[in-house]
Amino acid sequence: MTAAFVAAGLGIIPGTAQAADPVPVAAGVAEAIAEASTSEGFHSPADRTIRTTLPAAAKGQAGANAKTAAPQTAAAAAAEQTALDAGANPTLAVDVSGTSYTAHGIELTTLITSADFALDVVIDWGDGKTDTVAAQGNAELHHSHTYDKSGEYQVKVTVTDTANAVQAVNGGAFLTPGADFTPHAPTRLLDTRNGTGAPAGKVAGQGSARVKVAGNASVPAGVTAVALNVTVTETVDSGHVTAWPGTGYDRPITSNLNYTAGRSVPNLVIVPVGEDGYVELFNGGWSSVDLIADVTGYFTRASDSGYTSMTPARFVDTREGVGTAKGMLGSRSAFTTRIGGLQGVPQNVTAVALNVTVTEPQGPGHLTAFSGTGPVPTASNLNFVPGQTVANAVIVPVAPDGTIKIFNGAWSPTHVVVDVVGYYSKESKAAFLPFTPFRTLDTREEAYGWPGGRFRAREYITQGFTPEAATAAGVEAYVLNATVTETGGTGFLSVAPSPYALPTEGGPAAPAATRPVSSTLNWTAGTTVPNLVQASDGDHGVINFWNQGHEDADLVLDVFGVYQTK
Repeated sequence: MTAAFVAAGLGIIPGTAQAADPVPVAAGVAEAIAEASTSEGFHSPADRTIRTTLPAAAKGQAGANAKTAAPQTAAAAAAEQTALDAGANPTLAVDVSGTSYTAHGIELTTLITSADFALDVVIDWGDGKTDTVAAQGNAELHHSHTYDKSGEYQVKVTVTDTANAVQAVNGGAFLTPGADFTPHAPTRLLDTRNGTGAPAGKVAGQGSARVKVAGNASVPAGVTAVALNVTVTETVDSGHVTAWPGTGYDRPITSNLNYTAGRSVPNLVIVPVGEDGYVELFNGGWSSVDLIADVTGYFTRASDSGYTSMTPARFVDTREGVGTAKGMLGSRSAFTTRIGGLQGVPQNVTAVALNVTVTEPQGPGHLTAFSGTGPVPTASNLNFVPGQTVANAVIVPVAPDGTIKIFNGAWSPTHVVVDVVGYYSKESKAAFLPFTPFRTLDTREEAYGWPGGRFRAREYITQGFTPEAATAAGVEAYVLNATVTETGGTGFLSVAPSPYALPTEGGPAAPAATRPVSSTLNWTAGTTVPNLVQASDGDHGVINFWNQGHEDADLVLDVFGVYQTK
């Protein structure tokens, strides 16, 4: 097996028996990161320079130092004297520009206009850290810096001409492109069935509903993205739902959830918030549906919690008595389970990213995950019908004692499985950087670089970056939407970082990976099932997607953003 990659781009290779030479993907995450992060920055031109004359004593000392300095050429000495006589280097000015190519990074360009004198340059990054360099006369300087947390920072460049006792200062406010997470108790923002957040009435086919986020339910102004649990219900046909910032933005071609007639389908959505404080939900079907949106958290540049990814770990399985009592969760009841302090999750986490699965339910209902303290929210995380196995991504606040609760809103018992995929904490460094969503894989179409045919039963597809690109970008995790469709039987999808690096071109294939036990989404024959995935690419920049069913299917992957430490 060989692998061909675009530099810093995304490549798809098949796993095990699906051997074939891959085609480079046209659009990569690296390019999307660059486009998203460069939207923030500042430029303060030279005419905004603030010049200050230093105290006369300093100037006199500077003159004395100049007389004892190393001998100059006659021309240099004459130029220096002319500048002194003209009044302290009158051309001294600073032009400062700051831009970014990552969630927390700034690239600073400083253009100095000056007579030919030695200059001391101090860059104050606004976070208590400084860099000091020397320059001479006209100069162009380039510096990089990475902030520990998201936020707005006042960057200041000070250029001092000691010989002439004059100082020039310029700078600007830099806003990090990345944002940190604040957990929110599940709260309903939209329900078209009863008029919550919008006039009551179904959303027409090819129509959309606007959801007010900023300034609603204690979500602050300045929010950059929001985590919503979106549910479509009262469906009479097939279709899909797409979430995007709405006004001023083009609606992406990607989808967030898919539905069929007669089914209520939820999915977690992490979507940028428009400048007007709204997001929009588009009904891509041809028939009317009802839409529900519950907020579970939001992202701002006011530093709160960063993200740390994990290899998916099973914390609860009521079938085996893992994490709670063995046996079905009873109707209208809840169990408490500990997350903080177990299996590598620190004690002081503020929220946790889960994949929650209901299986063998005895009747219809819904499931709600919430903090280990406080009342049961009115919002839901997933909906089910008798006998259905259904999974959904959940971000839930964690109580100070490290616990969460799972509530069964049905009037019949069910089994529950909980896998942890990551956590949010004050100590975690990775910030969320959303970008224009794009489709990176569709096994139904070769246009997305996949040459291997259908998503084969009991096998896996490998998706990866070159390790160098992943390291350089500082990516902690990728925010994806995985959709399985054209299913021939029952099965489930597992997503996990690969334990092996991608094979070199012309080299031997990587060893077969170990089959995971965690699940990301579940399907039955003839269904289309989506789920949000916050996936780590591990130590090698590679993610494996496993078809754990015994029938072939098709897999679609849409990329929505990344968590970055840099």
